[in-house]
Amino acid sequence: MTGQLTGFQNAVPRVTLEYTDGRDLVLDVYTSEIIRVFMDRGDATNSYAIEGDKHHTTNYAVENKGDHIELRTASLVVKAYDNHYLDVYDSEGNPLVLDYRGHRHPLANDLDEEHKSTVLAEGHDINLRDQAESGYYEVIKSLAPDEQFYGLGDKPGFLNKRGYDYDNWNVDFGQVHNESVKGIYKSIPVMYGLKNGHPYGLFFDNTYKSHFDLGKENENYYYYSAMDGNLDYYLLGGHTLKDVVANYTYLTGVTPLPQKWVLGYQQSRWGYSTSDKRVAAIADGFEKYHLPVDVIHLDIDYMHGYRDFTWDTTKFKNPKKFVAEMKKRGIRLMPILDAGVKKDEDGYDIYQEGIDKGYFVENPDGTVFIGRVWPGDAVFPDFGRPEVRQWWAKHVKFFADMGACGVWNDMDEPASFDGELPSDLIFHNGGQKTTHAKMHNVFGHLQAQAAYAGMKAATGKRPYIITRAAYAGTQKYSTIWTGDNQSIWSHLQLAIPQLTSLGMSGFAIAGTDIGGFQKDTTPELLTRWLEASLFVPLFRNHAEMGTRYQEPWSFDRQTLDIYRDYLNLRYRFVPFLYDQLRHETESGLPVMRPLVLNYDHDPAVRQINDEYMVGTSILVAPIVNQGTNKRLVYLPAGKWLDFWNNAEYSGQQTIMVNAPIEKLPLFIKKDTLLPWGNKVKHIADQPETVMTFRLFGDCGAYKHYQDNGLDFKYQDGEYNEYYIAVAGDGQVTVKLTKHGYQPTYQRIYVETTGGRFEFDYDPASESYQLAE
Repeated sequence: MTGQLTGFQNAVPRVTLEYTDGRDLVLDVYTSEIIRVFMDRGDATNSYAIEGDKHHTTNYAVENKGDHIELRTASLVVKAYDNHYLDVYDSEGNPLVLDYRGHRHPLANDLDEEHKSTVLAEGHDINLRDQAESGYYEVIKSLAPDEQFYGLGDKPGFLNKRGYDYDNWNVDFGQVHNESVKGIYKSIPVMYGLKNGHPYGLFFDNTYKSHFDLGKENENYYYYSAMDGNLDYYLLGGHTLKDVVANYTYLTGVTPLPQKWVLGYQQSRWGYSTSDKRVAAIADGFEKYHLPVDVIHLDIDYMHGYRDFTWDTTKFKNPKKFVAEMKKRGIRLMPILDAGVKKDEDGYDIYQEGIDKGYFVENPDGTVFIGRVWPGDAVFPDFGRPEVRQWWAKHVKFFADMGACGVWNDMDEPASFDGELPSDLIFHNGGQKTTHAKMHNVFGHLQAQAAYAGMKAATGKRPYIITRAAYAGTQKYSTIWTGDNQSIWSHLQLAIPQLTSLGMSGFAIAGTDIGGFQKDTTPELLTRWLEASLFVPLFRNHAEMGTRYQEPWSFDRQTLDIYRDYLNLRYRFVPFLYDQLRHETESGLPVMRPLVLNYDHDPAVRQINDEYMVGTSILVAPIVNQGTNKRLVYLPAGKWLDFWNNAEYSGQQTIMVNAPIEKLPLFIKKDTLLPWGNKVKHIADQPETVMTFRLFGDCGAYKHYQDNGLDFKYQDGEYNEYYIAVAGDGQVTVKLTKHGYQPTYQRIYVETTGGRFEFDYDPASESYQLAE
């Protein structure tokens, strides 16, 4: 970029920086810690990630300093120079994001044309991006020796992204996911940095294909590039990394509170839905072996010829009745829904209606594009049009009428068996025609939005939607999973950095397929994966047809017994996880966290890939290597108690922990009070009447949340809050601090080292009294 900075115009909250080349930059002050950087390059300016006006009235000053123009808020300082260079500092003058003054040196430039052809012919991966394309641009930032990178959703690889490069382009990726893969199903273009220990964030709100190189190409810079679109990114500040993450979720939205049973165990396999008898047999297995479960998933076989919004009545004689019968047994059914609609002119109403109304994606010549997915020839809804989303949402009522608990969206990258959809297909961005190149990355996002709206309208309950493909902000509508992983140890290892990165990227409810989807699991791998997933919000075992069965009873007695123990333990922690999700809706911070999010000033945690935290009080250190029965565990600052034997350890040290196959290394921060759920087989719709709280340490306090766990009445104040405390002298306090929901717990137990205390609810005084 070139151009002399000649001045500025200040029209609160936007400062327009004026350049001689006419390419003005706009600094848009959203809050003291969020500033948007925008250059209009002729593309539409609407955002799919951000809904509503997020501006807060913010005091700022802008001044011409001679060699630069300076914008200053209470938290950030932006200095603008000639040639469109921007440097960003925190309020104390620490550099955060500085434009690089040199030139890029692409690695491929070291190859002559002959060798470029040779390595490409051999199938090697080299970066040969066509920078001459008309819409291409890049933003290059200086890289400090002590600078670490996090976020970017579930890109395969390690927690710390420094030294790697990634694409933002949703791909149906069926091969092994590892750190050399540049992208899979989701594009979440938010990155967080720690520069010399000082946190910041950058969110690039551009739906076109884009790329991050985070120091792979050169140790002196990192860069973002895009194939088209406006220059549109947000500078995110904050005193801590948690503040920066909260600023991102403030912009793009928090994950809404789910129905409580969503936190229960979920069993799935491609092949269960070949008949109602098969599904019933799986439910029988859970009863026979005394295993808790809340959801069984139905993959594509339940449909009539893979047609969306159909249910094969030769496999399920009376689907609605069967779903109701399963619900009586405490098990909900979750059907899959694919993005491709079968091309079928013989009475298939979804296809015919979409054709009649012109709702499907078109070729440049105006004919309907036909791809190929599970039903064979298929067409794709143009979800960028509001009327198409409304149409899709209307048909989602089909599942609600059947009694299904939600909608599981798949193949929504969008995927086609014939390869990637052509980039010049005609889509719509609202009422404006555009191309697949712009709308590809938000296809799954918009399908999830439509499914959420449809289920909410049809049921009045909190929708349970799952999606494989996503964009920034999809967390407002949908839970996600990491896609088609494999039953290999490296994918168990990958799960922790993937899920904690997703948490930092806004997705508080996410999961992996426990045991692995593709290939064949082993008893040891399945056991360790289940242990590692104890606190993962989406707690689902899923496997591919034709692979080894991986239901808990499919292996030896030891595996079954350990599986049962951890399922029961999970249900004990469900009230705590529900509290954490309620906290997330208020704070914007995830449930499952990398240690660096809570301890960003501790250099020892910046590259820990095999531990995670739940909130701020629980540390989980799973076994993720085959044949391992002990491991090193790093404990951050504070005092920590071994969950299993109450042994106490000081933090900021690494300890050796024994972990036989039945043991998950698990630590609770000393002086923590936690809710301890009742032992149940299913999470019922009926309210619980008894709750227990367990003290880990000598004293502690806890705020607990309670609502009906199903609908949106809590948004109107229909919820309760409880304050439970144990003082250092052993005195126990139980208070109902907010009473908006009926009924309350009739009895509360508090378990301490000094004994078990019982409190009964007195309706007359709306308070809890210590039982005699």
